Amino acid sequence: RARTSHAHVFITMASWCTAADKAALAASGLAEAAVSVLCQSHESADRRMLSDEVTLAGLASANNTIFLLFATALVFFMQSGFAMLCAGSIRAKNVKNILLKNVLDAAVGAIFWYLFGYGIAFGVPGDGNSNRFMGEADFALGISAVGPSGGNDWIWFLFQWSFAAAAATITSGAMAERTQFAAYLGYSALLTGFVYPTVVHWAWGGGWLSSVPWKKEDGDKSLAYHDFAGSGVVHMVGGFSGLMGAIMVGPRTGRFDAQGRPIAMPGHNAALVVLGTFILWVGWYGFNCGSQGSATSAADAVAIGRVGITTTLAASAGGVTSLFLNYALYKVWDLIAVCNGVLGGLVSITAGCAVLDIYMALFAGFIGAFVLFGSSKLLLKLRIDDPLEAFPVHGACGMWGVLAVGLFAKEKYLGDENNDRYGALMGGNGRLFGVQLLGCVAIILWTCGILGPFFFVLKQAGLLRTSAEEEAAGLDESKHGGSAYNNA
Repeated sequence: RARTSHAHVFITMASWCTAADKAALAASGLAEAAVSVLCQSHESADRRMLSDEVTLAGLASANNTIFLLFATALVFFMQSGFAMLCAGSIRAKNVKNILLKNVLDAAVGAIFWYLFGYGIAFGVPGDGNSNRFMGEADFALGISAVGPSGGNDWIWFLFQWSFAAAAATITSGAMAERTQFAAYLGYSALLTGFVYPTVVHWAWGGGWLSSVPWKKEDGDKSLAYHDFAGSGVVHMVGGFSGLMGAIMVGPRTGRFDAQGRPIAMPGHNAALVVLGTFILWVGWYGFNCGSQGSATSAADAVAIGRVGITTTLAASAGGVTSLFLNYALYKVWDLIAVCNGVLGGLVSITAGCAVLDIYMALFAGFIGAFVLFGSSKLLLKLRIDDPLEAFPVHGACGMWGVLAVGLFAKEKYLGDENNDRYGALMGGNGRLFGVQLLGCVAIILWTCGILGPFFFVLKQAGLLRTSAEEEAAGLDESKHGGSAYNNA
């Protein structure tokens, strides 16, 4: 709007110095030289104003690109955190296998996000009529040197790819130590190329969750599902994918005894678990703060700072709560429980980091620790083996994070102060909670409905699980040329 205003000023000032106007000025007694200088000074000043505005706009665009590129780097660095966390949480004989899967999540994910995922998530046809179920344009970025939106979406493509890679990697932990390598590659391609981007389109790409209709009352016609950085879109998709995979592939040999009681299979390196946790925590600032999507105004700066604080407090509350919860029950100061609690707190705040009050971030992380603990015990009760607690951390805590928005979102942060469509426990009418619950149900049905049958078909074809001999020897020795650790 500012550029339009300044352009209008330029036209007005330039037209003031027409030949007739110059004659009128001369007739008023001004010397010809004075008239010329006067008109020239007006025109030059306005040209400078317009030039300054164009320059500022360019600087704002460049600054925003740098901001999103930095956020992308932080989110992509989370792959290192996932790699260290996964490696430390499993037995030494399978480290190479899970690290290779982590690397290929990024590489395979990039290819399928480019070919299909980005178009399904954000593609809008040339006529501007967006499909409410999935995108239908910009596949392979339009196979164009110009790119979508005249090239403006290059950085957005990269930023969103880093999220897709994170969603895919979540599942590797749930299926660790007994899954065939080729089966995992197929899963990674399917998730990043179709399953995940469809959910992205629903919530962030103009799909049906971004405008859920209600009965017309007081002029209200629709309400948007709110998931600022992806508790549902990213973490529930990854977590429930992992749950389907863990169910279909079955538990590791020896994980449960004949009576169904769990037998401990601790990871081989707690130091790697802690390193991975800290790397993920650092990367989460790119995940949550970067989801502001812009850093060009004072309002953006305030929002980014507040999101950083809510992210920090939720992680801290999750870790500390898990520490004392495990000590109260088992009289052990459990390091791994604290690390998972931190991650559970981070997932719990990801949806609401921009719309919950600061103090509510502590509550989100606190409840997230109990959700993590309860869902973990439920899996063991059901004899579902999830070596990294990927479903409890990402699936269960992700669902809690989405629902927490419906309960505790503050009206002024939603930008909806003229009606009561905000957190139900903050004085809202419950509609937002209803939409958040609907979003959770849709994500669960879609993810499980696609990946459950996918893993089942692989299982029936004998392509999902490694042989008992390979599992006993370790996947590194049987599939990847030897151990990850050379102690010679």
